[in-house]
Amino acid sequence: MMTIMQKKSTAKTPQLRATQSRKEASHERIVEVAARAIRRSGYDGTGVADIMKEAGLTHGGFYAHFASREALLAEAADRARAEALGWAAQVVDAAPGGQGLERLMQAYLSDEHLNGAERGCAVSALGSEMHRQEPEVRHVATRHIKELIELVARQLPEGGERSAHDEAMVRISAMVGTLVLARAVDDPALSKSMREAALKYFAPVGG
Repeated sequence: MMTIMQKKSTAKTPQLRATQSRKEASHERIVEVAARAIRRSGYDGTGVADIMKEAGLTHGGFYAHFASREALLAEAADRARAEALGWAAQVVDAAPGGQGLERLMQAYLSDEHLNGAERGCAVSALGSEMHRQEPEVRHVATRHIKELIELVARQLPEGGERSAHDEAMVRISAMVGTLVLARAVDDPALSKSMREAALKYFAPVGG
């Protein structure tokens, strides 16, 4: 007698699909909240309980999404990296021909970015804390810095005393360092003067 083997269905039931969809949405919400939180409060000032509460979820559900706090921080840092680089690319692409880098520096050192750390560049928001983090978090920070350098280098002509890559590293260091100091001081006039001085220093000759 021939036995007909029936294949076990691998199709997902509507209930399973709905459960997975809810889990994915919750995961995205946690990462989104955490990406803002680390830029607002720093790595050390960002607690799992606070993130889950802000995301509208229970603390006990955290480990259904992440193996550890460090895993969440790494994913949140990567989300912040992608958001910041997307913003920078938009600024460059919207600028008139040849003015992409100038417009990017102006936007980076603007009042809006100064006062909007939680939605801005994670490098300037978290730079002083990055070296104390776990390897997976530092790896994301390193990738972010490299991509910023590459973005700026693409706006620079080759030649001159420094290569475009070297020039880009100098400019990124100046942009990040200036914004860190501008946020650190409690003197608004000094904060503005430091940012204006950096822009003036890197302004095109004859600009």
